[in-house]
Amino acid sequence: MATHELSYRSRKALSVHLGDAAGSELGNLLQELLERVEQLERTKVDVTPIVPLDLVPTPIDANAPAE
Repeated sequence: MATHELSYRSRKALSVHLGDAAGSELGNLLQELLERVEQLERTKVDVTPIVPLDLVPTPIDANAPAE
């Protein structure tokens, strides 16, 4: 899996438009979010139901008419 990084040009644009402190803070936050998403993608587990959903009994409705 390729890792993504915020480019120098993106960080520079954030600094120019938001100021050095805010641009740096936002750039660091975006980089942390990218790393977290990549970590979640690496550790994601597919869930396979063991019992088909149509075989799971449904709760009985007390207000339903008797058959």
